[in-house]
Amino acid sequence: MATSDQIPTPVPPPESFRDHLATVDARGKRNWIYAQKPRGSWYNLRTYISWAFFLLFFSMPFVYVNDQPFFLFNFGEARFILFGKIFWPQDFFIFGLTMVTFIIFVVLFTAAFGRLFCGWVCPQTIFMEMLFRKVEYLIEGDAAQQKVLAKSPWTASRIAKKAAKHGAFYLLSFLIANTFLAYLIGINGVKKMATEPISHHIAGLLSILTFSAVFYAVYAYFREQVCTTICPYGRLQSVLLDRNSMIVAYDYKRGEPRRKFTKQSTDPHGDCLDCFQCVKVCPTGIDIRNGTQMECVGCTACIDACNLMMEKTGRRPNLVRYASEYGISGHEPLRYTLRMKLYTGLLTFLVLILSALLWSRKDVDATVMRAPGMLFQERGADSLSNLYTIKIANKTVHPVPLQVRLEGRKGDVEIIGGAPIRVKREDEGAGNFFVVLPRRTLTERKTSIRLGLYEGNKKIDEIRTNFLGPVPGSEN
Repeated sequence: MATSDQIPTPVPPPESFRDHLATVDARGKRNWIYAQKPRGSWYNLRTYISWAFFLLFFSMPFVYVNDQPFFLFNFGEARFILFGKIFWPQDFFIFGLTMVTFIIFVVLFTAAFGRLFCGWVCPQTIFMEMLFRKVEYLIEGDAAQQKVLAKSPWTASRIAKKAAKHGAFYLLSFLIANTFLAYLIGINGVKKMATEPISHHIAGLLSILTFSAVFYAVYAYFREQVCTTICPYGRLQSVLLDRNSMIVAYDYKRGEPRRKFTKQSTDPHGDCLDCFQCVKVCPTGIDIRNGTQMECVGCTACIDACNLMMEKTGRRPNLVRYASEYGISGHEPLRYTLRMKLYTGLLTFLVLILSALLWSRKDVDATVMRAPGMLFQERGADSLSNLYTIKIANKTVHPVPLQVRLEGRKGDVEIIGGAPIRVKREDEGAGNFFVVLPRRTLTERKTSIRLGLYEGNKKIDEIRTNFLGPVPGSEN
């Protein structure tokens, strides 16, 4: 096996491949990708991760906490539940912060780790490569068998296989559509639609059929074009990546010049056998040896394919591997650099801030306002009162009997009606109350007071407001 010292520095290949997509020919006609099934340790690891994804995705709608879904994104009713906590429109600032955090996360994560997300946990990639593609392999065979089937006449065998594949694809799409709908209206809502007369749920039925058709079209026809022409992330990576970013890369210094494998050859050449196995397994049809490309989703299929050929011919593995451009040019292994550490620390900090906001979010929100147009009222010779209105949003799944108490000073709170203010579950309520303070404790025109909100003996919130009294020195 030749070493890199015996090989002259390779000349970079012409970059005409960057002028067009691998899935489109010169006439603009689509080149259908028949991806060969990958085999290897990376593919096995991705398979295990996909199992965990499928388990979470299909089981979460059935998880309920306090009779509420663990996750719910009901946009129609503006009702959202995350980790069993209910979020109202008043909490949209948290979603705004979540979006900002997510964008920063994408930028920093991509700058440090490339398209690791796309290849490992993107739902599009997982569903396509770990579900629909495997069903296709099971019914039609590997890539070579699929090509033969596509060119064969419409015999009974071909019709049966195509019908079985597309029937399975639509059933899987229907299952995914129902699962997505369960995240929007809850699994109980989906069960209600399935058991009640269709005439009661025409809109829901149309939604299911539309979702199913979209998923079926994506995984049966659009496939890799979703990643290469629709998803903006591939185009973003061209400005987010740099020569220090971790990518799936071909070691051109070790691999060039390429040469077909022969046992008799003694001429110095690179380790690349020019066998095109890395191209055959690529789900987007690119040649990873051409360098970083927009279409690459970082799925590691080319790593497994190349390692298999290296093993068969007695060469060192990882000619294609996770690396940075600087690492390839300098013959250095991939390192967890200071830059990656800083980005990881910043990402962790952002996630912790967002987690703290979610955790500290109040289940009962209350707003206290002084009654407009009213000053203070005299209560006998020694006390003054102010009238307040309280508005309450109960985001919990149980009714809340709310009491208001004065904190940190002498005085009383008199709720109009006498009884605690009761707010129904997941509802809003309002009430009025007087705050009565001794006249002798008021030394300013405006006095800051603290009001404690209690559910029984449990303090759930504290609100600051102002108490208006007479102008100092105006009393006779």
